[in-house]
Amino acid sequence: MPTVRDWNAMGNVRRITTWDEPVMHTETQPVREFGDELRQLVADMFATMAAADGVGLAAPQVGVDLALFVYHCPDEDDRFQHGVVCNPVVELPEGDERNFDASQEGCLSWPGAYQLLSRPDYAICSGQDENGAPVVVRGTGLLARCLQHETDHLHGTVFGDRLSARSRRKLNAERESKRHLYPADWPIHPKGRETGDNGTGTDN
Repeated sequence: MPTVRDWNAMGNVRRITTWDEPVMHTETQPVREFGDELRQLVADMFATMAAADGVGLAAPQVGVDLALFVYHCPDEDDRFQHGVVCNPVVELPEGDERNFDASQEGCLSWPGAYQLLSRPDYAICSGQDENGAPVVVRGTGLLARCLQHETDHLHGTVFGDRLSARSRRKLNAERESKRHLYPADWPIHPKGRETGDNGTGTDN
């Protein structure tokens, strides 16, 4: 598999779609063709994810109706893993084996907004890589959350759909307050900077 640096070098940064757009709320089509066109899409997704400082990105987030996501994400031991999963299926523990982690979650397609969301702290994701070969990813910590979050996107679900009405309102209010920081073609053009009372810019 190419390294993250290799993928980024081959890719072009694309605009990230937002939750306002229909592609974010529809079931994606299975990946059936594995070739140069798919590999270029994967490279573009890695480059876009890096430009947006993300840990995962699904194809609908670059406006493509395919069941595919990429990731470059740490596990519970802070070891970064990266890869490509086409046609993913996520398995979660059940019964006494299921433990939940309540952590802040955000989305590159609703940038600047975060809310607490409980998800299982372990996930197994199986599918195919960019060449069509079988792949299995076992996720712990943030990687487990990432695998669930990105697979949700491929079924037309955004993490806001999993929040209570009150939490969703808070999420949307925070998003609205930060909307001016994100150009319409973000991250092709970078995020803006907030200015504090002392007039200095601070990253958000």
